[in-house]
Amino acid sequence: MIPVRCAVVSGIALSEVNDQTKILLMKRTKGGFWCHVAGTVESNELGWQTIIREFKEETQIDVGDLYNGQYLEQFYENNLNTIEVIPVFVIYCKPNQSVIINHEHTEYKWCTLNEAKELAVFPGQKVLYDHAWHYFVDNKPSELMRVKTG
Repeated sequence: MIPVRCAVVSGIALSEVNDQTKILLMKRTKGGFWCHVAGTVESNELGWQTIIREFKEETQIDVGDLYNGQYLEQFYENNLNTIEVIPVFVIYCKPNQSVIINHEHTEYKWCTLNEAKELAVFPGQKVLYDHAWHYFVDNKPSELMRVKTG
């Protein structure tokens, strides 16, 4: 049997950069691949609290508008022999959002959708970026998807 594990959340950051909507990607120190923000839920946290903490730790971005991305990343993690299920959140950042990366990343880039998909090495990332773009850039998300953090 292969267990299903849901211990991580992830988040897509969107910002208007030079009057064009872009997605934040960062290059991981471990593995050297480009990705979005993600992190492990601590024992005293809810998923939305984790993604707020992770954005602050990894990018120094203070989360304002937080949305349930209505998407679950899922893949087989061979070194753990688990199916990973990762809820995705989406945030809208202020225009030309500044980023200060931590030790987990070597660089960052605000990307167009096509640039993000070119940098992504995992097929699931490309599908996620298309999903986020469709529901959060090309269309306005439902207020029912907004996460109330207060």
